[in-house]
Amino acid sequence: MIDFWWSLPLTLLVFFGARRLAAKTKIALLNPLLVSIVVIVPILLLINMPYARYFAGSTLLNSLLQPAVVALALPLYEQIHQIRARWKSIISVCFIGSLSAMISGTAIALWLGATPEIAATILPKSVTTPIAMAISASLGGIPAISAICVLLAGLLGAIFGHMLLNLLQVRSKASRGLAIGNASHALGTARCAEIDFQEGAFSSLALVICGIITSLLAPIMFPLLLRLLG
Repeated sequence: MIDFWWSLPLTLLVFFGARRLAAKTKIALLNPLLVSIVVIVPILLLINMPYARYFAGSTLLNSLLQPAVVALALPLYEQIHQIRARWKSIISVCFIGSLSAMISGTAIALWLGATPEIAATILPKSVTTPIAMAISASLGGIPAISAICVLLAGLLGAIFGHMLLNLLQVRSKASRGLAIGNASHALGTARCAEIDFQEGAFSSLALVICGIITSLLAPIMFPLLLRLLG
């Protein structure tokens, strides 16, 4: 319990400081989560603090993750009229995106000589962490490493996603939101919500739909990919 009194304030102080820095500089690379990791990890190493103790002290924040995900339903409700009008296109985009994410990650891992265990770990990299860890465990992967893969995918999307979409001249807010939510789940969705409310709504929708599709298709796709590429 004593760790609560320093771990939680440290996390909040660093994160909100990083958010303020990102808002002031407008530099995408200064993502608040990335900056927080870069600051907090050296502090823990410097004071020789085990991560387990730091994590235990921040349990309150972790318990808020699920309500935060549920809160993503609000922007979806605000855009329900557009979602109803485009539902076929939305489902098609999310289906293709989910397949592409599973196939690309697993194929590259196997081509580079990864074991089936590592390939199963990488396969769910483009869905939110709880779903990815459950999928990884069911396929014989390593859930903890899957969580790291999800974090990396989310950070890359949050930092470089909009740069790439601007480069490709993708202007539609719905398209931008679906693309980011498809590839970089909650972290990308948070970035979309900061930039535009409508982008955030469609990114939230992609996050949910892709999580469902990946959960349903992963047990089918993984053995098939192992047979074809393993």
